[in-house]
Amino acid sequence: MKNRKNIWIAGISMAALCLTACISLGSDDAERTRQERPLVSSMTVTPEVPDKVTFCGEEIDMTRYDRHEALDRELSTFTYFHATTMLLIKRANRYFPIIETVLREEGVPDDFKYLAVIESNLDPRVQSRAKAVGMWQFLEATGREYGLTITPTVDERCHVEKATRAACRYLKDAYEKYGDWASVASSYNGGMGRISRELERQHVEQSLDLWLVEETTRYVYRIIAIKQIFENPYKYGFVMQAKDLYKPILCTPIEIKKDIPDLADFAKSQNVTYADLKRLNPWLRDRKLITNGKAYTLLIPQQGTMDYRLPNDYVHDPRWVVK
Repeated sequence: MKNRKNIWIAGISMAALCLTACISLGSDDAERTRQERPLVSSMTVTPEVPDKVTFCGEEIDMTRYDRHEALDRELSTFTYFHATTMLLIKRANRYFPIIETVLREEGVPDDFKYLAVIESNLDPRVQSRAKAVGMWQFLEATGREYGLTITPTVDERCHVEKATRAACRYLKDAYEKYGDWASVASSYNGGMGRISRELERQHVEQSLDLWLVEETTRYVYRIIAIKQIFENPYKYGFVMQAKDLYKPILCTPIEIKKDIPDLADFAKSQNVTYADLKRLNPWLRDRKLITNGKAYTLLIPQQGTMDYRLPNDYVHDPRWVVK
């Protein structure tokens, strides 16, 4: 009996010793693995792709492989295109109040402000290689068709409010044709003629189901992606405070009915620089203004709002900033 007890105790001791050795070996292996694995100095996380999104009040299913992957591409691009995406939110603080007001007055869904974002990066003076100009990227012929004045000294494609109203006229024309806002957005890039032809040839009812050139195929998804980020920038890694946003510059409007032969002289008479006059009135395309019998409104910036000595206290959308 005593011998059996000793054998039993010896067996337990041996098992405990083996377990200790295994734990020690396991710990050594784990430590060796930790030492061999490189330290993570930064992290890249794929952004979440929602199962459904809402665009202009219409729900769009994103679970199909093509839609999921298309939106994933654009969300990833905007999320990790850090400097540009952050700049877009900063600029929106200045321009969205103008754009949203016009969209509301014209009866166009608010989500189309994001079309202006992807068209121009909210730069009212930008010009594409195809010579499309302004925040809404009108070609000269199309701009004139929708009521914009374009002369050697005036280009209203660069006038934020007037160009937005012209864009609204186009969007409403397209909606009468399609009755579908996603197809309207596609037509803004691809043209109504092309979208209509392809809908007929491919036997589908909406542009998201079309096979199109890459730029037009990506277009609506880019709008939807930037909307997702603008509505929740913190979720996508953009952390800003009110002072980081670009504040609106308050201006005094002056109606002009006569030619101005030298805009630099005119600016000086208003106690502003020629550069500031051009920045706040980007539709001025020359050193002079020829009115051709029309009346124009020049915006003269107010001195007290032109510097950042006082922090910006205007936040157009509270979702853009952290408390």
